[in-house]
Amino acid sequence: MTSLLAPPGTPVTDLRHRRPLVAVAALGGVVAAASTLVVCLALAVVGWFLADAGAHGAPHDGLRVGTLGWLMAHGSGVHVQGAAVTVAPLGLTLLCGWVAWRVGLRVGDSVSGHGPDADRLADGERDWTVPVATLLFSVGYALVVAVASSLAGDPATSPSTVRAVLCAVGLAVLVGGPAIALGSGRLAIWAAVLPEPVKAVGASAGRILGWYLVVSAAAFLLALLLDLASAANVLAQLHTSAGETATFVALSSLLVPNAVVFAGSYLLGPGFAVGTGTVVAPSGVVLGAMPLFPLLAALPDAGTSRWTPWLMALPPVVAGWGAARAQRRHPTLRWDEGALRGGLGGILAAVGLALLASLAGGAAGPGRMREVSPFVLDVLVHAVPALGVGGVLGGPLATWWERRPAAAEEG
Repeated sequence: MTSLLAPPGTPVTDLRHRRPLVAVAALGGVVAAASTLVVCLALAVVGWFLADAGAHGAPHDGLRVGTLGWLMAHGSGVHVQGAAVTVAPLGLTLLCGWVAWRVGLRVGDSVSGHGPDADRLADGERDWTVPVATLLFSVGYALVVAVASSLAGDPATSPSTVRAVLCAVGLAVLVGGPAIALGSGRLAIWAAVLPEPVKAVGASAGRILGWYLVVSAAAFLLALLLDLASAANVLAQLHTSAGETATFVALSSLLVPNAVVFAGSYLLGPGFAVGTGTVVAPSGVVLGAMPLFPLLAALPDAGTSRWTPWLMALPPVVAGWGAARAQRRHPTLRWDEGALRGGLGGILAAVGLALLASLAGGAAGPGRMREVSPFVLDVLVHAVPALGVGGVLGGPLATWWERRPAAAEEG
């Protein structure tokens, strides 16, 4: 960042910001991937020891399981006794994304002295620093994923190396790339030339999706707390030791973000499936035999209810609140502009929610459990009007609030 802020003609002497771009970016991708992999390996060995004090298997079995779990967070999926398990533990995926972001910031800062400075960028000079660094960062990250898959996989587990590498590249580009741009100072320069309406729509989309996920998380936690006794009963039926129970609970917590997305699908109306032929929606719940898994205690009882359909009023309200909050930082005094910003933000948030729904589900075992997922297309169809209309209403509400001082002066 030093070279971007230095006056024109000033020589750059801070070598900390001019480290070799190829080496720093590629090594950054390797570090971002390997650091979370090492954490998974360590926790897997600890879990293996807690499960039976090391009486069965060997440490390398724990290391292999930890690697497979890390690969599943990158969408590889595995086979367990011939049954496909493709549900990604989004809690672990979020950890990988957070580490990629932090490492990306460091990489961006280290290479910020490369390329043209701010004045030359303003004159239109082309700058390939961030794209090249992002490409090398992605290559380093994907290389670790490919090597881990080749070492841990076998015909019995069959993790998909192709899917894992593609997901790793996507994570490195979508998370590491913006982090590199921010750390290098380029993002601030690019954002300065964006039109204000574009920034306002983006802010509305982020606020609406963020607040909706918060409300979905609250709904899931409330449902789980209301039936916490059932979750405890599930653990009791497993007849596990204290160490095994701690390991099982820790692994279950990695699926809490998945459950939050499922709850968001439920509040919108289409709901989700927990097995083939099942539906969990406000309009009605149809369930079959459920596996012994504590998070499933949050599921509502089978049948219909008079009050649960009213929960579908929450998404438009949340969208309106998010749009109004976003426009406090990007105010406008025009009614039509406020409605347009909120509506477009709601539509973009709906697309983001549908994307999360596609990532949250998958196969969770044999037979009926091959389908455990939100109804992605229905989520998109319901989310666009619900969040879009909420944004259209929330935008003018924020505009009215901004116009109050002027109206008071005229009065």
